Amino acid sequence: MSIGGYAHDASGDVVPRSKARPSVVHTDATAAVAADAEIAQMSEADLLAGIDRLRTERDAVILAHNYQIPAVQDLADFVGDSLQLSQQAAATDKSVIVFCGVHFMAETAAILSPDKTVLIPDAEAGCSLAASVTADEVIAWRDEHPGGVVVSYVNTNADVKAVSDYCCTSANAIDVVRSVPEGRDILFLPDMFLGLWAERESGRKLHLWLGECHVHAGFRPEHVLEALDAHPGSDLLLHPECGCVSQCMYHVAEGDIPADRTHVLSTGGMVRYAQTTEVPVAIVGTETGMLHRMRAENQRTDFLPLSESAVCEYMKTITVPKVYRSLRDMVDVVTVPADVADKARLAIDRMVATVPA
Repeated sequence: MSIGGYAHDASGDVVPRSKARPSVVHTDATAAVAADAEIAQMSEADLLAGIDRLRTERDAVILAHNYQIPAVQDLADFVGDSLQLSQQAAATDKSVIVFCGVHFMAETAAILSPDKTVLIPDAEAGCSLAASVTADEVIAWRDEHPGGVVVSYVNTNADVKAVSDYCCTSANAIDVVRSVPEGRDILFLPDMFLGLWAERESGRKLHLWLGECHVHAGFRPEHVLEALDAHPGSDLLLHPECGCVSQCMYHVAEGDIPADRTHVLSTGGMVRYAQTTEVPVAIVGTETGMLHRMRAENQRTDFLPLSESAVCEYMKTITVPKVYRSLRDMVDVVTVPADVADKARLAIDRMVATVPA
Protein backbone atom coordinates (compact mmCIF):
# COMPACT_ATOMS: atom_id res chain seq x y z
CA MET A 1 0.00 0.00 0.00
CA SER A 2 1.24 3.48 -0.80
CA ILE A 3 0.13 6.54 1.08
CA GLY A 4 -0.34 10.16 0.18
CA GLY A 5 -0.52 13.32 2.24
CA TYR A 6 2.57 12.51 4.24
CA ALA A 7 5.95 13.88 5.20
CA HIS A 8 8.87 12.48 7.20
CA ASP A 9 9.98 13.53 10.64
CA ALA A 10 13.59 13.86 11.80
CA SER A 11 13.84 10.12 12.38
CA GLY A 12 12.57 9.35 8.89
CA ASP A 13 9.20 8.03 10.07
CA VAL A 14 6.14 8.76 7.93
CA VAL A 15 3.80 11.28 9.54
CA PRO A 16 0.69 13.11 8.27
CA ARG A 17 1.38 16.50 6.76
CA SER A 18 0.48 19.40 9.00
CA LYS A 19 -2.47 21.33 7.64
CA ALA A 20 -3.76 24.57 9.08
CA ARG A 21 -7.26 24.05 10.39
CA PRO A 22 -9.54 26.94 9.43
CA SER A 23 -10.78 28.98 12.38
CA VAL A 24 -14.40 29.92 12.97
CA VAL A 25 -13.87 31.78 16.24
CA HIS A 26 -14.68 35.03 14.46
CA THR A 27 -16.55 34.93 11.15
CA ASP A 28 -18.07 37.66 9.01
CA ALA A 29 -21.54 36.16 9.46
CA THR A 30 -21.16 36.14 13.25
CA ALA A 31 -20.12 39.80 13.19
CA ALA A 32 -22.98 40.71 10.84
CA VAL A 33 -25.59 39.09 13.10
CA ALA A 34 -24.12 40.78 16.19
CA ALA A 35 -24.39 44.18 14.47
CA ASP A 36 -27.87 43.62 13.02
CA ALA A 37 -30.40 45.98 14.63
CA GLU A 38 -33.46 43.99 13.55
CA ILE A 39 -32.14 40.64 14.74
CA ALA A 40 -31.17 42.15 18.09
CA GLN A 41 -34.84 42.88 18.74
CA MET A 42 -36.14 39.47 17.69
CA SER A 43 -36.95 36.55 19.97
CA GLU A 44 -36.34 32.95 18.94
CA ALA A 45 -40.04 32.69 18.07
CA ASP A 46 -39.80 35.84 15.95
CA LEU A 47 -36.82 34.44 14.08
CA LEU A 48 -38.53 31.11 13.41
CA ALA A 49 -41.69 32.87 12.20
CA GLY A 50 -39.55 35.08 9.97
CA ILE A 51 -37.76 32.05 8.53
CA ASP A 52 -41.09 30.38 7.77
CA ARG A 53 -42.34 33.51 5.99
CA LEU A 54 -39.13 33.97 4.05
CA ARG A 55 -38.83 30.35 2.94
CA THR A 56 -42.23 30.77 1.25
CA GLU A 57 -41.44 34.18 -0.22
CA ARG A 58 -38.05 33.02 -1.54
CA ASP A 59 -39.35 29.64 -2.73
CA ALA A 60 -36.66 28.07 -0.57
CA VAL A 61 -35.90 24.66 0.87
CA ILE A 62 -33.76 24.40 4.01
CA LEU A 63 -31.43 21.40 4.24
CA ALA A 64 -29.57 20.55 7.46
CA HIS A 65 -26.92 18.00 8.25
CA ASN A 66 -27.35 15.62 11.18
CA TYR A 67 -24.54 17.40 13.05
CA GLN A 68 -26.24 20.81 13.09
CA ILE A 69 -27.43 22.30 16.38
CA PRO A 70 -30.90 21.04 17.45
CA ALA A 71 -32.66 24.33 16.69
CA VAL A 72 -31.40 24.33 13.11
CA GLN A 73 -32.31 20.67 12.62
CA ASP A 74 -35.80 21.41 13.89
CA LEU A 75 -36.46 24.27 11.46
CA ALA A 76 -35.13 22.44 8.39
CA ASP A 77 -37.33 20.93 5.71
CA PHE A 78 -35.00 17.96 5.50
CA VAL A 79 -32.29 16.62 7.82
CA GLY A 80 -29.87 13.99 6.61
CA ASP A 81 -26.36 12.81 5.89
CA SER A 82 -24.15 14.01 3.05
CA LEU A 83 -25.52 11.55 0.49
CA GLN A 84 -29.15 12.22 1.39
CA LEU A 85 -28.62 15.98 1.26
CA SER A 86 -26.91 15.65 -2.12
CA GLN A 87 -29.90 13.70 -3.40
CA GLN A 88 -32.31 16.30 -2.03
CA ALA A 89 -30.32 19.12 -3.61
CA ALA A 90 -30.39 17.37 -6.97
CA ALA A 91 -34.13 16.63 -6.78
CA THR A 92 -35.56 19.86 -5.38
CA ASP A 93 -37.85 22.05 -7.48
CA LYS A 94 -37.34 25.04 -5.19
CA SER A 95 -35.58 28.14 -6.49
CA VAL A 96 -33.37 28.56 -3.42
CA ILE A 97 -31.45 26.00 -1.36
CA VAL A 98 -30.36 27.07 2.12
CA PHE A 99 -27.65 24.62 3.11
CA CYS A 100 -27.09 24.30 6.84
CA GLY A 101 -23.90 22.33 6.86
CA VAL A 102 -20.31 23.02 5.91
CA HIS A 103 -19.04 24.72 2.79
CA PHE A 104 -18.09 21.68 0.69
CA MET A 105 -21.67 20.41 1.06
CA ALA A 106 -23.10 23.69 -0.23
CA GLU A 107 -20.64 23.53 -3.14
CA THR A 108 -21.94 20.07 -3.99
CA ALA A 109 -25.51 21.39 -3.99
CA ALA A 110 -24.47 24.25 -6.28
CA ILE A 111 -22.83 21.81 -8.70
CA LEU A 112 -25.87 19.52 -8.78
CA SER A 113 -28.35 22.42 -9.10
CA PRO A 114 -26.69 25.05 -11.29
CA ASP A 115 -30.03 26.72 -11.98
CA LYS A 116 -30.74 27.23 -8.27
CA THR A 117 -29.45 29.82 -5.81
CA VAL A 118 -27.53 28.07 -3.04
CA LEU A 119 -27.05 29.90 0.24
CA ILE A 120 -24.97 28.96 3.26
CA PRO A 121 -25.72 30.90 6.48
CA ASP A 122 -22.01 31.14 7.31
CA ALA A 123 -19.59 31.00 4.39
CA GLU A 124 -16.67 30.28 6.73
CA ALA A 125 -18.15 27.01 8.00
CA GLY A 126 -15.30 24.86 6.69
CA CYS A 127 -14.00 21.38 7.42
CA SER A 128 -10.69 20.17 8.84
CA LEU A 129 -10.86 17.05 6.67
CA ALA A 130 -11.53 18.96 3.45
CA ALA A 131 -8.63 21.26 4.34
CA SER A 132 -6.23 18.29 4.46
CA VAL A 133 -5.86 17.95 0.68
CA THR A 134 -5.62 20.25 -2.34
CA ALA A 135 -6.28 19.65 -6.03
CA ASP A 136 -2.60 20.11 -6.85
CA GLU A 137 -1.67 17.44 -4.31
CA VAL A 138 -4.19 15.03 -5.83
CA ILE A 139 -2.79 15.63 -9.32
CA ALA A 140 0.76 15.01 -8.08
CA TRP A 141 -0.31 11.82 -6.26
CA ARG A 142 -2.14 10.59 -9.32
CA ASP A 143 0.97 11.16 -11.43
CA GLU A 144 2.71 8.63 -9.19
CA HIS A 145 0.07 6.04 -10.18
CA PRO A 146 -0.56 6.24 -13.94
CA GLY A 147 -3.96 4.79 -14.74
CA GLY A 148 -5.05 5.03 -11.11
CA VAL A 149 -8.64 5.83 -10.17
CA VAL A 150 -9.20 8.64 -7.66
CA VAL A 151 -12.05 8.12 -5.20
CA SER A 152 -12.68 11.25 -3.16
CA TYR A 153 -14.79 11.35 -0.05
CA VAL A 154 -17.50 13.99 -0.37
CA ASN A 155 -15.69 15.87 2.42
CA THR A 156 -13.50 17.63 -0.13
CA ASN A 157 -13.60 20.99 -1.84
CA ALA A 158 -15.00 21.34 -5.36
CA ASP A 159 -11.62 21.65 -7.05
CA VAL A 160 -10.56 18.31 -5.53
CA LYS A 161 -13.76 16.68 -6.79
CA ALA A 162 -12.93 18.10 -10.22
CA VAL A 163 -9.74 16.04 -10.40
CA SER A 164 -11.43 12.90 -9.06
CA ASP A 165 -13.06 10.00 -10.88
CA TYR A 166 -15.58 9.14 -8.18
CA CYS A 167 -17.00 10.74 -5.06
CA CYS A 168 -18.42 8.79 -2.15
CA THR A 169 -19.91 9.29 1.28
CA SER A 170 -19.49 7.16 4.38
CA ALA A 171 -22.82 5.56 3.44
CA ASN A 172 -21.69 4.30 0.03
CA ALA A 173 -17.87 4.28 0.14
CA ILE A 174 -17.73 0.48 0.07
CA ASP A 175 -20.11 0.26 -2.91
CA VAL A 176 -18.20 2.96 -4.80
CA VAL A 177 -14.87 1.20 -4.23
CA ARG A 178 -16.37 -2.09 -5.40
CA SER A 179 -17.66 -0.39 -8.56
CA VAL A 180 -14.14 0.52 -9.73
CA PRO A 181 -13.01 -1.93 -12.43
CA GLU A 182 -10.73 -4.70 -11.17
CA GLY A 183 -7.04 -4.29 -11.83
CA ARG A 184 -7.00 -0.52 -11.41
CA ASP A 185 -5.08 1.23 -8.64
CA ILE A 186 -7.52 3.03 -6.35
CA LEU A 187 -6.37 6.25 -4.70
CA PHE A 188 -8.71 6.97 -1.79
CA LEU A 189 -8.75 10.38 -0.15
CA PRO A 190 -8.69 12.22 2.14
CA ASP A 191 -9.90 10.23 5.19
CA MET A 192 -7.51 7.39 6.00
CA PHE A 193 -9.83 5.78 8.56
CA LEU A 194 -12.79 5.63 6.18
CA GLY A 195 -10.35 4.32 3.57
CA LEU A 196 -9.15 1.56 5.87
CA TRP A 197 -12.75 0.56 6.56
CA ALA A 198 -13.66 0.60 2.85
CA GLU A 199 -10.60 -1.53 2.09
CA ARG A 200 -11.50 -4.03 4.79
CA GLU A 201 -15.14 -4.35 3.77
CA SER A 202 -14.72 -4.22 -0.03
CA GLY A 203 -11.76 -6.57 -0.25
CA ARG A 204 -10.02 -4.10 -2.59
CA LYS A 205 -6.52 -2.77 -1.96
CA LEU A 206 -6.42 1.01 -1.65
CA HIS A 207 -3.74 3.68 -1.68
CA LEU A 208 -4.65 5.98 1.20
CA TRP A 209 -4.26 9.70 1.79
CA LEU A 210 -3.28 10.51 5.38
CA GLY A 211 -6.11 12.87 6.19
CA GLU A 212 -8.50 12.75 9.11
CA CYS A 213 -11.49 14.46 10.68
CA HIS A 214 -10.17 16.00 13.87
CA VAL A 215 -13.39 15.09 15.72
CA HIS A 216 -13.56 11.43 14.69
CA ALA A 217 -9.81 10.92 14.92
CA GLY A 218 -10.08 11.66 18.64
CA PHE A 219 -11.93 8.44 19.46
CA ARG A 220 -9.70 5.75 20.95
CA PRO A 221 -10.28 2.04 21.72
CA GLU A 222 -9.88 2.73 25.43
CA HIS A 223 -12.83 5.14 25.25
CA VAL A 224 -14.92 2.34 23.77
CA LEU A 225 -13.85 -0.23 26.36
CA GLU A 226 -14.52 2.21 29.21
CA ALA A 227 -17.98 3.04 27.84
CA LEU A 228 -18.89 -0.61 27.43
CA ASP A 229 -17.69 -1.34 30.97
CA ALA A 230 -19.86 1.50 32.28
CA HIS A 231 -22.90 0.35 30.29
CA PRO A 232 -22.79 -3.44 30.00
CA GLY A 233 -25.21 -4.86 27.47
CA SER A 234 -25.34 -1.66 25.41
CA ASP A 235 -24.98 -1.49 21.65
CA LEU A 236 -21.98 0.31 20.16
CA LEU A 237 -22.32 2.51 17.07
CA LEU A 238 -19.18 3.82 15.37
CA HIS A 239 -18.86 6.12 12.38
CA PRO A 240 -16.29 4.73 9.90
CA GLU A 241 -14.28 7.99 10.15
CA CYS A 242 -13.47 7.13 13.77
CA GLY A 243 -9.80 6.60 14.47
CA CYS A 244 -10.60 3.60 16.64
CA VAL A 245 -12.56 1.47 14.15
CA SER A 246 -9.74 -0.80 12.94
CA GLN A 247 -8.49 -1.42 16.48
CA CYS A 248 -12.04 -2.04 17.69
CA MET A 249 -12.48 -4.67 15.00
CA TYR A 250 -9.39 -6.38 16.45
CA HIS A 251 -11.04 -6.29 19.88
CA VAL A 252 -14.22 -7.72 18.32
CA ALA A 253 -12.20 -10.58 16.84
CA GLU A 254 -10.59 -11.19 20.24
CA GLY A 255 -13.98 -11.18 21.95
CA ASP A 256 -13.30 -8.06 24.04
CA ILE A 257 -16.10 -6.19 22.24
CA PRO A 258 -19.33 -8.04 21.39
CA ALA A 259 -19.60 -8.54 17.62
CA ASP A 260 -23.40 -8.76 17.65
CA ARG A 261 -23.73 -5.39 19.38
CA THR A 262 -21.10 -3.48 17.36
CA HIS A 263 -22.25 -1.52 14.32
CA VAL A 264 -20.12 0.61 11.98
CA LEU A 265 -22.59 3.02 10.38
CA SER A 266 -22.83 6.28 8.47
CA THR A 267 -24.99 8.96 10.08
CA GLY A 268 -27.82 7.89 7.80
CA GLY A 269 -27.30 4.33 8.96
CA MET A 270 -27.45 5.52 12.57
CA VAL A 271 -30.83 7.13 11.92
CA ARG A 272 -32.18 3.92 10.41
CA TYR A 273 -30.80 2.01 13.40
CA ALA A 274 -32.54 4.42 15.78
CA GLN A 275 -35.85 3.96 13.99
CA THR A 276 -35.89 0.21 14.53
CA THR A 277 -33.81 -0.70 17.59
CA GLU A 278 -35.35 -1.85 20.85
CA VAL A 279 -32.15 -1.91 22.93
CA PRO A 280 -32.27 0.10 26.17
CA VAL A 281 -28.88 1.82 25.69
CA ALA A 282 -26.75 2.62 22.66
CA ILE A 283 -23.34 4.32 22.75
CA VAL A 284 -22.86 6.58 19.73
CA GLY A 285 -19.37 7.24 18.39
CA THR A 286 -19.71 10.28 16.16
CA GLU A 287 -20.25 14.05 16.42
CA THR A 288 -22.67 14.82 19.24
CA GLY A 289 -25.23 16.57 17.01
CA MET A 290 -26.27 13.11 15.88
CA LEU A 291 -27.87 12.42 19.25
CA HIS A 292 -30.64 15.00 18.76
CA ARG A 293 -31.77 13.33 15.56
CA MET A 294 -31.61 9.82 17.03
CA ARG A 295 -33.49 10.81 20.17
CA ALA A 296 -36.19 12.43 18.03
CA GLU A 297 -36.58 9.17 16.13
CA ASN A 298 -36.69 6.92 19.18
CA GLN A 299 -37.63 7.73 22.78
CA ARG A 300 -37.36 4.09 23.86
CA THR A 301 -33.56 3.93 23.72
CA ASP A 302 -31.09 5.96 25.74
CA PHE A 303 -28.54 7.22 23.19
CA LEU A 304 -25.28 8.19 24.89
CA PRO A 305 -22.25 9.92 23.35
CA LEU A 306 -19.01 7.99 23.26
CA SER A 307 -17.42 11.36 24.02
CA GLU A 308 -19.13 14.57 25.11
CA SER A 309 -16.25 16.51 23.56
CA ALA A 310 -16.84 15.17 20.03
CA VAL A 311 -18.10 18.53 18.78
CA CYS A 312 -17.43 19.97 15.32
CA GLU A 313 -17.12 23.73 15.67
CA TYR A 314 -17.71 24.12 11.93
CA MET A 315 -21.10 22.42 12.02
CA LYS A 316 -22.04 24.43 15.10
CA THR A 317 -21.18 27.75 13.42
CA ILE A 318 -24.62 27.98 11.81
CA THR A 319 -27.35 29.38 14.07
CA VAL A 320 -31.02 30.35 13.77
CA PRO A 321 -30.23 34.10 13.43
CA LYS A 322 -27.76 33.31 10.64
CA VAL A 323 -30.40 31.28 8.80
CA TYR A 324 -32.82 34.21 9.08
CA ARG A 325 -30.22 36.70 7.83
CA SER A 326 -29.25 34.39 4.97
CA LEU A 327 -32.84 34.20 3.71
CA ARG A 328 -33.64 37.84 4.37
CA ASP A 329 -30.57 39.21 2.60
CA MET A 330 -29.97 36.24 0.24
CA VAL A 331 -26.44 35.72 1.59
CA ASP A 332 -24.01 34.01 1.36
CA VAL A 333 -24.40 32.74 -2.18
CA VAL A 334 -22.26 29.69 -2.97
CA THR A 335 -20.92 29.50 -6.50
CA VAL A 336 -18.50 27.14 -8.20
CA PRO A 337 -16.63 28.20 -11.37
CA ALA A 338 -18.22 26.57 -14.41
CA ASP A 339 -15.07 24.72 -15.48
CA VAL A 340 -14.60 23.26 -12.00
CA ALA A 341 -18.29 22.37 -11.68
CA ASP A 342 -18.35 20.62 -15.06
CA LYS A 343 -15.38 18.44 -14.12
CA ALA A 344 -16.67 17.70 -10.63
CA ARG A 345 -20.20 16.82 -11.71
CA LEU A 346 -19.30 13.44 -13.19
CA ALA A 347 -17.68 12.26 -9.96
CA ILE A 348 -20.63 13.54 -7.90
CA ASP A 349 -23.20 12.00 -10.26
CA ARG A 350 -21.49 8.65 -9.81
CA MET A 351 -21.78 9.08 -6.03
CA VAL A 352 -25.47 9.97 -6.13
CA ALA A 353 -26.24 7.14 -8.55
CA THR A 354 -24.57 4.45 -6.44
CA VAL A 355 -27.41 4.37 -3.89
CA PRO A 356 -31.00 4.84 -5.12
CA ALA A 357 -32.82 7.95 -3.86
